[in-house]
Amino acid sequence: MTITLLLASVGTVLLALLVGVYCVTAVDRAVAARITGEPRSPLLLAPLHTAARLWHAPHNETETPDRSAWRLAPVLYLVLAAMGLALVPWSRDFVPVDLTTGIVFWGAIEPLATVLIFLKGWASNAHFPLLGGYRYVSLGLSYILVSMFVLIGVALPAESLQVSAVVEAQSELWNVVRQPLGLPLFLIVGLGVSFWGPLNFVDAEDLHGGAASEEAGRVQLLWGLGRAAMLFAFSAIAASAFLGGWHGPWLPGPVWLMVKTLAVVWMLVALGHYVPRVSPERFLTIAWVILLPLAFLDLAWAGVEALL
Repeated sequence: MTITLLLASVGTVLLALLVGVYCVTAVDRAVAARITGEPRSPLLLAPLHTAARLWHAPHNETETPDRSAWRLAPVLYLVLAAMGLALVPWSRDFVPVDLTTGIVFWGAIEPLATVLIFLKGWASNAHFPLLGGYRYVSLGLSYILVSMFVLIGVALPAESLQVSAVVEAQSELWNVVRQPLGLPLFLIVGLGVSFWGPLNFVDAEDLHGGAASEEAGRVQLLWGLGRAAMLFAFSAIAASAFLGGWHGPWLPGPVWLMVKTLAVVWMLVALGHYVPRVSPERFLTIAWVILLPLAFLDLAWAGVEALL
C-alpha cells in the first residue's frame, strides 16, 4: 500500500466517522422530536451544543475507581468502531482495509466491544454500574452467536470472507432478498452491540442509570460518541452485507453506500425509540428460543441456496 493510498484510507475512515457520528445524533434527535413534539429548528446545532457542554462539564469521581480503564474504555470502543468502518468497501476500487478475512474480523470486534462495555460498568467501582456491566455480559453471548450465523450466511453466496467479495456477489440480487431473515436479525445484533434503545441493558433505568449513573463530563461525551460511531459502523457493515453496498444505478458508488447506511441508521434509531424494552430475563429467553434458531435457519437457507 502506497503512502498516498494509506493517507486516503485513513482520511476516509476518519471523515466517515465524524460525519456518521453527527448523522446518528441528528437522526436520533429528529426521531425523538417527532415523538415528543419538540421544535425541530435547533436540531442541526444541538449535537454540537451538547458536545461542547459535556466537554466543559466537571468529571465525576467515585471512591477508588480504576481511572485508566474508566477513561480508556470509551476511547477503545470508539477505535473498534473505526476499525469496523475501515472494512467497508466504498467502490470496486477503493476499500480502506480489504482483509481476506474481513467478515471474521468484524465478528471479532463484537466480543471485544462486549469486554469494553463491561469495563464501562466495572471501572467506576460503584454498585449500579457494576450490576449493569455484569448484566450486559450475561446477555452478550446471545448477540454474538446470532451474528456469527448471519455473517456466515452472507459469506456463503460470495464463497469468501472478504467484505468486498460479499458486496460483489450482490451485483444482481441483494442478500436482503436472498436471505430475508438475515437483515432483521442483524439489526437486533446492532442494537445489542451499540447498547441502544430496547437492548440498552447496561444503562437501564431499573438500575438508576446503570453504568451511566456515575458518568459525567468528557467520559460521558466519549461514550456518546462511541455509541454513535458503533451504530454508524454497524449500519455501514449491514448496508454492505445485505443491501448491495455501493451497487446502484446512476449515482456514484460511495453515494449509494452512504444512502443505504443512513437508511439502516434510521431503522436502528427508530427501533430504539419505538420498541419497548423487555426485561433481561425475557430477552434471554427470546434470544435462545427464537432468535438463535432463526439465525440457524437463515444459515441453512443460505447453504441450500448456495448449493443450488
